[in-house]
Amino acid sequence: MTSTQTTVTPVLSTSAVPPVITLVRGAQAHRAAVDRLLASYRAIPAGQRVRLAKRTSNLFRARAEGTTTGLDVSGLDGVISIDTAARTADVQAMCTYESLVAATLPYGLMPLVVPQLKTITLGGAVTGLGIESSSFRNGLPHESVLELDILTGDGNLVTARPTGDHADLFRGFPNSYGTLGYATRLRIELEPVRPAVALRHVRFSDLDELAAAIGTISTAREWEGTGVDFLDGVVFSASEAYLTLGAWTDDLSDLSDYTGQETFYRSIQQRSTDKLTIHDYLWRWDTDWFWCSAAFGAQNPKVRKYWPARFRRSDVFHRLVGVEMKYGVVAKVDQWRGKPGRERVIQDVELPVTRTADFLRWYLDNVPMTPLWLCPLRLRESGPAGTPEAGSQPWSLYPLKAGQTYVNAGFWGTVAIEPGQAEGDKNREIEAAVADFDGHKSLYSDAYYDEETFWAAYGGQNYPALKQRYDGDGRLLDLYAKAVGRR
Repeated sequence: MTSTQTTVTPVLSTSAVPPVITLVRGAQAHRAAVDRLLASYRAIPAGQRVRLAKRTSNLFRARAEGTTTGLDVSGLDGVISIDTAARTADVQAMCTYESLVAATLPYGLMPLVVPQLKTITLGGAVTGLGIESSSFRNGLPHESVLELDILTGDGNLVTARPTGDHADLFRGFPNSYGTLGYATRLRIELEPVRPAVALRHVRFSDLDELAAAIGTISTAREWEGTGVDFLDGVVFSASEAYLTLGAWTDDLSDLSDYTGQETFYRSIQQRSTDKLTIHDYLWRWDTDWFWCSAAFGAQNPKVRKYWPARFRRSDVFHRLVGVEMKYGVVAKVDQWRGKPGRERVIQDVELPVTRTADFLRWYLDNVPMTPLWLCPLRLRESGPAGTPEAGSQPWSLYPLKAGQTYVNAGFWGTVAIEPGQAEGDKNREIEAAVADFDGHKSLYSDAYYDEETFWAAYGGQNYPALKQRYDGDGRLLDLYAKAVGRR
């Protein structure tokens, strides 16, 4: 059990928030950065592919960089301004959530959804989607976007809003993964915070009961008479799963700290209640990349003792994976030792809550890799884009329906390639199963769909018109080539 005092990030009470616009980077600096971006676009010869000159990524699929010069995104990685009265922020698209949260928390505010890894960028979470434990009440990050400036594939800088000339792009930008254009500025809604989050870890030994509880909490926003502000869960086995219920609190006593020797996901099994500052709660999964740091020995007490805390974070582990992907050192050693090859299985899939227990049973019987992360989500009941009609699909390229509860299941690691099987077979098997259970998956990792299946699931009826209007010359890859193509 961990109950050591942690450093508390200053958070103003809601009543203390000054009703002013606070300049962080400023409009002039932002304009200069956009001018550099536009100049770099115009310097690329006509007919040549366009891409971002981006050093880091949270993607787990091949990036089509080629030998072309990338767009200059320098100076597009900060917060422009915060309007504490309106509870909005103007943010540059390459700004990481780590930087965004650091700017908003001192004013007692945070984005409505803060994806769980620090180096996910706001632009990336909107064009590639993001999720976290507030998604059962706040939806996905793009649903709190009021407007955004986009450099389209054809070189125009446009402002997309829920209504007006570019409303089609506003609704089609989520899940487009930079195939229609790149955001430069986003105006987003913020919500007030309290200093800490009190947690309850509720165990379930039956997957049907787990799914039923998710459905109840997601709509009632309470459990056993106590309000729930945050909701996610972990499945360790068919008979051991937990929902973590978070509730705002002003009580800063007996705080836990999982940035040291203890790991957050193990605490879920070890204690029924807990408490973290809002800062530490938002980044509770980043320190150990959920549980994936174990692959690098970072959870071994003898190793962890000497592993600097500043290097126990998701982007460091992601870079280590990149080194292995490039050089295959571990794979070569395993081959020399006569061990079977391993297939990377890194996926996030969304299932209707009514099919979640069935999928989990299938997964646990067929994929030898646990734990799994669960994160419920519902499209917002009202927001900048209005109140969606029940059963409608308000976002053009992603198959979520209003009024329904979904459960994101995340599983990340490798599995042995069985005799007679080839690399990719397990991922294909998972894709087929997800479809059988009426689900779909995020496109940040390896995908194996044929074109017909892909476009039927990801807005094929809407994408061609968007592509023609905003990237008529094909300067950017199309969505299928970006998500599935081996380029």
